[in-house]
Amino acid sequence: MKSTKELKLTTRGRYTVMAMVELAQRGEKQPVPLAEIAKSGDISLSYLEQLFAGLRKNGLVKSYRGPGGGYVLAKPATDILIADILDSAEDCVPAKRAVNTNNFGNKQ
Repeated sequence: MKSTKELKLTTRGRYTVMAMVELAQRGEKQPVPLAEIAKSGDISLSYLEQLFAGLRKNGLVKSYRGPGGGYVLAKPATDILIADILDSAEDCVPAKRAVNTNNFGNKQ
């Protein structure tokens, strides 16, 4: 009897994989602006920025600032595992606003 395991793919994971595939298809030389990936994938730019924060933190992409800036894969596409991408997708948590507290941890 063959056992199967189901993999539940979150929206966050699906969008992150799609964005990484697009980066891989475009090559590793020219940085790709997130705005282009957002437009082609019909993804919110701010949401994509959150996803790429996790990818950058885990060393899967490199970012370049300024004119002509964007993102490239940090290593060859053949060396990147889907599991690493999915882990990075779940590793990025939207920033939370800081709450002012006094020295005792009570909200002010």
